[in-house]
Amino acid sequence: MKSMIFAAGLGSRLKPLTDTMPKALVPVAGKPLLAHVVEKLKRAGSDEIIINVHHFADQIMEYVHSQNNFEICIEFSDERNQLLETGGGLKKAVHFFNDGKPFLIHNVDILSNIDLSALYQQHLNNKSLATLVVSTRETSRYLLFNEQYYLKGWLNKTTGELRPAGFTHPENYHKLAFAGIQVVSPEIFQLMENCSERFPIIDFYLSISKTHKVHGLVPEDFQMIDVGKLNALDEAENFIANYSQ
Repeated sequence: MKSMIFAAGLGSRLKPLTDTMPKALVPVAGKPLLAHVVEKLKRAGSDEIIINVHHFADQIMEYVHSQNNFEICIEFSDERNQLLETGGGLKKAVHFFNDGKPFLIHNVDILSNIDLSALYQQHLNNKSLATLVVSTRETSRYLLFNEQYYLKGWLNKTTGELRPAGFTHPENYHKLAFAGIQVVSPEIFQLMENCSERFPIIDFYLSISKTHKVHGLVPEDFQMIDVGKLNALDEAENFIANYSQ
């Protein structure tokens, strides 16, 4: 199974740590975030991983090489010239996903207790273009799903902004927070051909939500932590101690 780790972000919310290192290498429970994610993907059966890099890219590549590539095949998608956001980052990596099989995408700053193997199997069963792991946690930005848990809209709770254009009545939908973990079918690349070089993947999903199945999945007993802010680091240490990875 192939996977991608989104690790190109600037890590602005983790300053001053990210003034001297990439977010991917911020340590939690004695090892970098990146190591936690790679090892979790390996346990799920992923033996080929591509990592997009931008901020302190050399540090990430040197670290992976120092770990003997975690004894699997690891490639890098170099975004040092331009940060492509999540959609553009995936589109740039199209060459890597050449086996015609669905693949996992995992944000580098997410720790969770999800069974990635079970998630992958559920994606195969539901025959969607993408399966997004979502949760009921509080956030300012929600994905909106219909009764069948297919993505239909997006809400900024703070500003009231709704997407896509013309979307109304958010109260009639399930409001769920994206957890930064997804399984995607390779057909997505055909739909991305006319997209710009740089774009967020959620905006892309919203643009095709009327014609393609983007499924939201709330795993049973799901626990996660977004290690995107300094105040989450202590919580992340406790998370590692209490939840299986």
